[in-house]
Amino acid sequence: MTPADSSQQAVMDFLGAPATHGGVKVTRIDTHAASVFLAGGRALKIKRAVRFPFLDYSTLAKRKSACEAEIAVNRPFAPAIYRGVVAITRESDGSLAIGGKGTAVEWAVDMRRFDENQTLDHLAERGEIDEQIADALARAVAKAHAAAPVGDGFVAELAEIIAQNDIEMAARRDLFAPEQTAALAAATRAAFGRLRPLLEARERAGQVARCHGDLHLGNIALLDGAPTLFDAIEFDLKIATGDVFYDLAFLLMDLIERGLGAAANTVLNRYLTERRRLDDLEALAALPVFLSVRAAIRAKVTAARAQLSEDRAQAEQSARDYFALAQKLLRPPPPQLLAIGGLSGTGKSLLARALAPEIPPAPGAVVLRSDVERKALFGLGETERLPQEAYERKVTDDVYDAIEDKARRVIAAGHSAIADAVFADPAERARMACAAGHAHFHGLFLTAELGVRLARVGARARDASDADAAVARSQEHYDLGALEWAKVDASGDPDETLRRALAALASRSRAMR
Repeated sequence: MTPADSSQQAVMDFLGAPATHGGVKVTRIDTHAASVFLAGGRALKIKRAVRFPFLDYSTLAKRKSACEAEIAVNRPFAPAIYRGVVAITRESDGSLAIGGKGTAVEWAVDMRRFDENQTLDHLAERGEIDEQIADALARAVAKAHAAAPVGDGFVAELAEIIAQNDIEMAARRDLFAPEQTAALAAATRAAFGRLRPLLEARERAGQVARCHGDLHLGNIALLDGAPTLFDAIEFDLKIATGDVFYDLAFLLMDLIERGLGAAANTVLNRYLTERRRLDDLEALAALPVFLSVRAAIRAKVTAARAQLSEDRAQAEQSARDYFALAQKLLRPPPPQLLAIGGLSGTGKSLLARALAPEIPPAPGAVVLRSDVERKALFGLGETERLPQEAYERKVTDDVYDAIEDKARRVIAAGHSAIADAVFADPAERARMACAAGHAHFHGLFLTAELGVRLARVGARARDASDADAAVARSQEHYDLGALEWAKVDASGDPDETLRRALAALASRSRAMR
């Protein structure tokens, strides 16, 4: 690393002075590679004159190119934030100016300033990342990935990342036990070897792209109420290019590490629903490695920065925690298949969403909902109403076929799934049990009196289910046959149903031992 160019100090003093910005207060934020000056509604970011193994901002020309690259890369993610590149000029009288007529002595990324307290890391600290924000976040990431330019070379790059993690963590024997570092490296290499054919197939299928590359909560902000990605990696195409699942894994890992498992599960499920790709279900096999590698990178970076931290002991403990997380994520428990049945209005979908984060591997089970699958068969959005013919027996059979197929794919990938459907027919229930294969299977059937169910379906708004009072009444005449699944009284509130469901699952698990 080269030291910062002292000639930049005059520019930094200039940008940090309130007089430069009409007298408003200036807030300066420094990172290892940049300095940001926040004044009023504007943010100016200059690259520091440094050179690292992974970036080089040591000359004015290189810093200008880096600023231009940052605009080009980030504007697709956040067009409302990234305005352009502006010169810091030396005027004829020797003074400095922003975008003046003199000679450019520095270059800056010109951005719209947003509330720094609205980045998602701050929201996480305040406990404000709810299901609605997590859902919108997943939609934003899926949209960004859909528009990302296709790339290549990720499989070879991931092998290098794994090797580099091993070298850098092995060098920190003071933080990471050598035998544990060696074991993590060996397990990661072995898992990568098993996954290589899958990863190469995804690369051939166009699922490697020029992504964000640094997709953690600190690089996402609520802008006008919507999650907005910013500060994507612009300095190294190799680092920013990866499998879209690897890009997503950084966000999921960050949520998991912060104890936000429910939000992580919502992000995963909404992302899969938005993309609707069967090969994404198969790619779940790579998620443990992707999550673990992301945690390992965070461990070594946190360790490297600990010496500069005001609280070195806390930073070093954080590095150890990330290392422990990398170990844990690479050892996922066996998958499970849970099926939740019940007549309309019993609360199946609410229970599925509540249970999903609790069912490992991280970040919880994939939810397969019959109402969503039915809408997808007709090319409709989740809350659009279907015509009556969409509920004919043949269509319903197709819906259950789709759920069964997806459940098999998820289980085969080593992940867990929850199937959410009425499951009134014994044959439907038997097929779902068979779909589990060698994985543990649990079936729950929710029950509630007609009056309770009528009240619930009548209160629905913007939901994937089209079931109304007439449907609920008609289901009273269903012949459910012999119910071999555990019955769960769902007449109480959602929390009560969740407690009863967890108790039923615990009881069945004990009986299977």
